[in-house]
Amino acid sequence: MKRVYNFSAGPAIMPVSVLKTIQKDLLSYQGSGMSVMELSHRSSLFQSIMNDAESLLRELMDIPVNYEVLFLQGGASLQFTMLPMNLGKNKVAYVNTGSWSKKAIEEARKTDGLTVEVIASSKENNFTENPAIPLVDSEFDYLHITTNNTIEGTAFLKVPQAGDVLLVADMSSNILSSRYNVSDFGLIYAGAQKNIGPAGLTVVIVRKDLIGLKENLPAMLDYKMHVDNGSMYNTPPTFAIYAAKLMFEWLKELGGITEIEKINREKASLLYEAIESSNLYRSPVSIGSRSLTNIPFITGNAELDKSFIQQAESKGMINLKGHRSVGGMRASLYNAFPLEGVKELVRFMKEFEAKVEGDQ
Repeated sequence: MKRVYNFSAGPAIMPVSVLKTIQKDLLSYQGSGMSVMELSHRSSLFQSIMNDAESLLRELMDIPVNYEVLFLQGGASLQFTMLPMNLGKNKVAYVNTGSWSKKAIEEARKTDGLTVEVIASSKENNFTENPAIPLVDSEFDYLHITTNNTIEGTAFLKVPQAGDVLLVADMSSNILSSRYNVSDFGLIYAGAQKNIGPAGLTVVIVRKDLIGLKENLPAMLDYKMHVDNGSMYNTPPTFAIYAAKLMFEWLKELGGITEIEKINREKASLLYEAIESSNLYRSPVSIGSRSLTNIPFITGNAELDKSFIQQAESKGMINLKGHRSVGGMRASLYNAFPLEGVKELVRFMKEFEAKVEGDQ
């Protein structure tokens, strides 16, 4: 069966080798006579999957022993609420770099008794460039950043220097694609459907001394409850955790984050170079703020953009339509997206541009 080049911002492409393993295990996992989707989360077979997934993630991200790893549900969107409920005592700081940051800020402001201050924003430049982040007063309980902005195509590839305040991050769209030092953060959270596997799983990495700071929280919204129950307070997303384990194994075999970052930089450079050398395409993002993962580009002509997307789809390159707030096109180049797919896109971009110039 022929597969397309899927540039979707998420759920995203997964490696064929991982999909084949899932296919092989689907009816009978390790000779159990049960699908991996049918395994009890209390069984030794699934506990082994859970243990392996955590161990592999710790190895890949070099997670220190004083951090807990949780496999939860609800997506990053639920973390917009859980984070301030668990860590926000009086006053918290946020950096607004786009749509998902805005949603995180809105949810934090619903937390009773909590003052939420936006200490930096790129709204004035339409989120096309990262804002300068000032040193933050230690009176803040934490500073929240979004390391990669899926819609806008910007990223903090280096951790901002913001003083001694606790740093927390939404890494949903670039976790495992670039190297970050976990100990620079008090808490990291990420939805799985970009680089970790299918939708339905959320990873939370939280420093142990930040667990249990507040009492009488609803059980499902309390990090301590999930830590105390080994991510099994309720039935976890078993299939998604199994798929994540396979993705972690695939990444480890590839050479880990160091190697995948080299590959991701090569893919992104190839596309950015094609954009910069063109007379037709333009990146709306400032060079110093550009994402390696989500790359928007436009022609400046909505009809041309529409034609580009339609013709690309006819050639097996799908989900290139940009988000409605940005327009144009967007290529999402997550870990599993192949280099050959980027080369194919660049070839088509040149072909399309030549045709446009010939018609003028």
